[in-house]
Amino acid sequence: MSDLKILFVEDEPALAEIVKESLESKGFIVFHVTTIAEGLHTHVSNKFDMLILDVMLPDGDGFSLLKKIRLKDLTTPALFLTSKSLAADVVMGFESGANDYLKKPFSMEELIIRIRSLLGIVSTRPINDLKKTGLFAIGEYVFHYPEGILVYKGAKKQLTFREAEILYMLQIRHEQMVLRQELLHAHWGNDDYFSGRSLDVFITKLRKYLKQDPSIAILNFRGQGYKLIF
Repeated sequence: MSDLKILFVEDEPALAEIVKESLESKGFIVFHVTTIAEGLHTHVSNKFDMLILDVMLPDGDGFSLLKKIRLKDLTTPALFLTSKSLAADVVMGFESGANDYLKKPFSMEELIIRIRSLLGIVSTRPINDLKKTGLFAIGEYVFHYPEGILVYKGAKKQLTFREAEILYMLQIRHEQMVLRQELLHAHWGNDDYFSGRSLDVFITKLRKYLKQDPSIAILNFRGQGYKLIF
């Protein structure tokens, strides 16, 4: 694990020191900065395996920081650490491109478990193939995963970050069932009723995007998961 690099953006000195030291003791390489400007500069200058971002920063908010990062980086998992606990804030965090959201105060044990979970999800990706082309054939469609673009006979459809991530998980394991709970925890951080309804909406959208090729289907195994076939 010693080669896994984390970009950590947090302006509270005491908390930052505790988190940084704890993660480094687990073998992570931690780049700690305190502002959006430093975060953007550091992200451009390095290749990270994980992003940990505070929301309230001296020069803006972490939501806007992640949105800027997602313009060029759709794949690196991101986790927000924040004292903002309103439902609207949580939704805003995920809509900005986050994979998880941890409310302060938190235990280091919980943070490390979440980091390992996110890195475990990402580690299943065919990194070498993505570096070569980033293209996946889904029936008559071509899926440009890093850019989140779905192409059918020259017509392009720009997917949202979460649409692209869900389709990616289904595609790399096509012909296999992807557990509903796995999708929910990967993209919403929980498996409650509202997250489940949101997942249903995303699956409906993906089916609509793929309907031009009748050989493609996203099968629903009620209460269990989904399978992409083509």
